Amino acid sequence: MEALRQDDPRRIGPYALLARLRETASAVQYLAHGTSAGESGPAADGTEPAVVVTAARPGLAVLPAFRRRFQAEARTAALLAADGDGDGERPGSGTPVDGTDGELPWTAAPYVPALTLADAIEVSGPLPEHAVRVLGAGLAGTLSRVHATGAVLQGLAPRTVLLAEDGPRLTAFGPLGAAAAAEARPGGQLSVRLGYLTPEQVEGEEPGPASDLFVLGLLLAYAATGTTPLADGPAAEGAERIARTDPELGAVPEELRGLIARCLAKDPADRPDAGTVASELAPQGSADLAKDGWLPERLVVAVREQSLRTRELSATGHLPQSPAAEPTARATPAPAPAPAAESPAATDTGTTQLGNIARRVPTTDRATTQLSVPQELTGAPASPASPSPAPMPAPAAAPAPPLPSAPLPLVAPAASPAAPVSPAPTVPSASPARPGVDRRGLFIGLAAGVAGLAVGGGGAFALASDDGATDDPRPAPSRAAVAGLPPRPRWVYRHPAAEPSPLAAALWNDRLLVLTGENGATAVDLRTGRRLWASPEAAKGHTVLTAGKDLCFVAAPAEFLWLSAKDGKVVHREAHAERLPGAPDLAVAGVVGASGPVVWFTGSHKVTVKAPPPKKGKKRGKDHQVVNSYLFAHDVVRRAELWRTPVPTGRGPAAPAYRVIAVRENDVVVRQTPATLTPADVGAAKGKAVFRSFDRKTGKQLWARAIGAVAPAGAATGDEQGLLYAAVGDGLQAFETPTGKPKWTLNGTGGAPYGTPVVSGTLLHISNLGQEVGAVERATGRLRWRRSTEAVPGTAAPAVTVSTTGRTLLASDVSQVTAFAAQDGRRLWKFQDIGAQEPDGPTVTAPYRVLATDGTAIVQRDRVFYAFPVA
Repeated sequence: MEALRQDDPRRIGPYALLARLRETASAVQYLAHGTSAGESGPAADGTEPAVVVTAARPGLAVLPAFRRRFQAEARTAALLAADGDGDGERPGSGTPVDGTDGELPWTAAPYVPALTLADAIEVSGPLPEHAVRVLGAGLAGTLSRVHATGAVLQGLAPRTVLLAEDGPRLTAFGPLGAAAAAEARPGGQLSVRLGYLTPEQVEGEEPGPASDLFVLGLLLAYAATGTTPLADGPAAEGAERIARTDPELGAVPEELRGLIARCLAKDPADRPDAGTVASELAPQGSADLAKDGWLPERLVVAVREQSLRTRELSATGHLPQSPAAEPTARATPAPAPAPAAESPAATDTGTTQLGNIARRVPTTDRATTQLSVPQELTGAPASPASPSPAPMPAPAAAPAPPLPSAPLPLVAPAASPAAPVSPAPTVPSASPARPGVDRRGLFIGLAAGVAGLAVGGGGAFALASDDGATDDPRPAPSRAAVAGLPPRPRWVYRHPAAEPSPLAAALWNDRLLVLTGENGATAVDLRTGRRLWASPEAAKGHTVLTAGKDLCFVAAPAEFLWLSAKDGKVVHREAHAERLPGAPDLAVAGVVGASGPVVWFTGSHKVTVKAPPPKKGKKRGKDHQVVNSYLFAHDVVRRAELWRTPVPTGRGPAAPAYRVIAVRENDVVVRQTPATLTPADVGAAKGKAVFRSFDRKTGKQLWARAIGAVAPAGAATGDEQGLLYAAVGDGLQAFETPTGKPKWTLNGTGGAPYGTPVVSGTLLHISNLGQEVGAVERATGRLRWRRSTEAVPGTAAPAVTVSTTGRTLLASDVSQVTAFAAQDGRRLWKFQDIGAQEPDGPTVTAPYRVLATDGTAIVQRDRVFYAFPVA
């Protein structure tokens, strides 16, 4: 739920709008005051009854095909409400009213507190068998009534099914309401992409009543286990799994397993009808089965809290403050809308109005990530006959699912919880050398287009603008947009398969992407994605920096190189062996960090210590060798050493490996990596990390000390104002340096320690092992927002990168890249590549990495680089 926006209407029909509930693919839902949607007047406490108003999107409302579909689904909702379900009316029931004939079509119905099935699973995990029976019987009863008219519902999905205290409800009564995406297409057509498909739809057949039963089986399995059969596994095999693979139902309770398996039969003729399912699940009727309570206690508490907050809004006209801590979003097979801007300190969970409920570990967001598979792109120039279209901007972000509305028992106005979408841009085909799409690319496109269960988007069909045209449910040849889909890359560069994968990647003056590897360095034009030059002399380079307006600095194991940015030729080189007179064996451990033209690195060399002269009558002792280590500062523009200072040698015969924690006006703060600490170092620090400060002009060590209880491997970063931000246990603390005095503490989630934070303006962007990212006020430690990436849990927190404008935050890990609005945490998009570039190629397991340049985020996975436009 969020406040009304400036361009939102304040009234629709007889209703005064209070707040936005959610945006869907086809409409916007509002919470409103009113007495026309089945209510007789003010409540006992004097407040106006809450109403859910669903208003069509203006861009779609102008299409006659959209209006016909919207009206048809509104009529279905009204018909079912008038017909009843045989179990008696429940509190909050009422017949929807609508203004479908107006300039902006809308419907309205009473608001009833409820959670979507997806959010309920997130809050409490799989439902108990009793609750699954109530849910299935209620849904099957509604399907039975729909099928009796000869129609097909096509409105079932985890986010169109609501769980209220008195029973389940629906919020969609047709493909438009449950759409994963809807867009206006040239010629006045409406293109709709469904959220789920069935085996018969994969084979190109039209859905029938049995199709609703297949989806019902998926939903019941999801409710009983928290996972959806056939949704796991490679996306490229999604269509095959739906059409031919037997579902894995081992985790489904045995008493329900047989019925759900029959619903999921590949042959529609083998599936039971809806009435049979309802009677087998609840012979006495779903209402009777639910009358003594059917939801787990945690869900009951969440629904009641939601009701109180809505009542407060209705009474005061102001949004109540969001709870300080809320559950982590859990992905569902349905498309996951991106979250809206929330009040400060709100946690993104997909159920942001549910209060302080224990977190659950997020899983992969298949609804958005699996469709983020770009077609073959190349940095090579397109043929003159088919020039590449201009880069498209990133799709508009969509708000998070708000307070679910439940207008009627299993009856609601035509709406869906799908996120709003932007049209998917056309992606150019492969380079002229490979015209068209190869077999693997074609199959992946097929899986993404039809495997609705696996990827959260399904068969697209177009509705013509001609009033005499009929709706055609067959897949259309063009792609529809999908919620969460990233913007089209400006270019994609694939490092040659004949060369090893790059070791390092860096940006040079916002003009070049410079890659280094075992065979040398490569430069890629940031504007076009074309490979400009290769320099074999820069082999095994591990660090790349800008060295003025014309040169590129590369640090290699044995030397430093300065390459021409124009052609990659070596302009200057300095061997490490010549750096110390009389020490030809100097070994550089690695670059510690850099700031502007200055780079810091550590190096060591062996010195022979001669044995002292023996005493009279004694033999002379043996000479021995010791390792002397130094921290160096070098100006790569002037090509001059600034200073060197002795530092304690690390473990083994090598220089210690340091990492820069903070660069300030007068000093640089470093910390030694745990792997190079000697046992004596660890013991002396009592298991804590030791931070060292060196004067930037002279190299003199200013101080060395442990800060708080920061562990040697604990994530830490500092700022220019003298603060150190570090992970301590499961929390994040800010310390003043060098005193170590704590300034503030941000508590975390048990078992999810924080990763390395990133300073950006007045904010500190954070991440944790629970696959969450967020923003904290640097001065106070106040949490501004926190969101889940919904990535697969791994062994590390997501790496955080902020765009050059500070407006976009990108979280990268081993499975995906997720983009958020940096100020308020609105989820913008997610991206995954296909991993293997050829049918017989190896599976790519390398993590994603992100580099930010002017208006662009370079996303790397192994040898493939994507240039995405970002704000």
